[in-house]
Amino acid sequence: MVQESTMICIDNSEWMRNGDLPPTRLQCEQEAAHLIMQCKLRSNPENAVGLLTMADEVRVLSTMTSEDRKLFCKLHEINVEGSSKFMNAIKVAHLALKHRQNRNHKMRIVIFIGSPIEAIDSAELIKLAKKLKKEKVNIDVVCFGEATAESNQIISDFVDTLNGKEGTGSNMVVVSAGSKLRDALAQSPIVRGEDGAGVVPGAGGFDFGIDAEDDPELALALRVSLEEQRARQRQESDAQGGENMQVEGGAPAPVPIAEPSRPAADLASVDPAGMTEEEQLQWALRMSMMQEQSAPAPAAENQARVEERMDVDQQNEQGLITDAEQLQQLVDQIPGAEKSDKNNDGNKQRDSGSKK
Repeated sequence: MVQESTMICIDNSEWMRNGDLPPTRLQCEQEAAHLIMQCKLRSNPENAVGLLTMADEVRVLSTMTSEDRKLFCKLHEINVEGSSKFMNAIKVAHLALKHRQNRNHKMRIVIFIGSPIEAIDSAELIKLAKKLKKEKVNIDVVCFGEATAESNQIISDFVDTLNGKEGTGSNMVVVSAGSKLRDALAQSPIVRGEDGAGVVPGAGGFDFGIDAEDDPELALALRVSLEEQRARQRQESDAQGGENMQVEGGAPAPVPIAEPSRPAADLASVDPAGMTEEEQLQWALRMSMMQEQSAPAPAAENQARVEERMDVDQQNEQGLITDAEQLQQLVDQIPGAEKSDKNNDGNKQRDSGSKK
């Protein structure tokens, strides 16, 4: 099995806000990057993956590690900013690979490009490719979004120089508009095994590239983290777009709450059997809220009074059991009991007469 250290370069430029790859380019890129992480780490337990961002000042978010959870958290902390720096990202990724813990690992860089790359001297780029080839560094380039024909040609020449006469080792994948980035990578040589037929993690439709049955807690944590990240990005997008969700007078607009089709005053008399499933859920929720509001928790003093009254009632009940006269009075109040008692008295008199 091949042992490899991989540095993944994420394009987090302003272009990644675009929604041509729904929900945004950045989120599609994050899912695709996590697929690559899963593939690299599962193919060999000794493999390691690092992560860096390309926009403005290239930053290393994580050095080489085999901890998938750490990489996932770092991946979804990325925010969009500025413009990407293609060559600087490759140089920083190469430097990080030089400091890998296991010197026997092969070196690989996976770089995403979803925005127009900066003006690059093709001769300087070819010179960099020859240096990387000499140090046996392979590079996989994923082009999507705003990749132009001119930039694609420059990158293609760069990858061809890396491969040299062998023609293998480095790859370039161009994802066309309308295609899903993650699905396109799942069928590419970037995430497949050396024989081209390896099992791709998550290709069976598992969320986040993992099987929830294998680790349900991790799957839930990843799903919650992703939803929180998407919520933050939506808030940032609304704030930057200048959308002001306020009503007249400066007060914030209330969040609409689904109301059942029947009036609230008739909730107690409504038969839930005649409702739809959605109306039944809303009816149960409203009834629960009304009960909570109408029956607040008693204070300590009220609670003491309730307990005292319960003790008195209990003592009265015990007194009734031992007091025959009071018990008889209660029996006499029961309908039909008086007649039964009179009959019993008559029977007693007849019995006494016969004895005499």
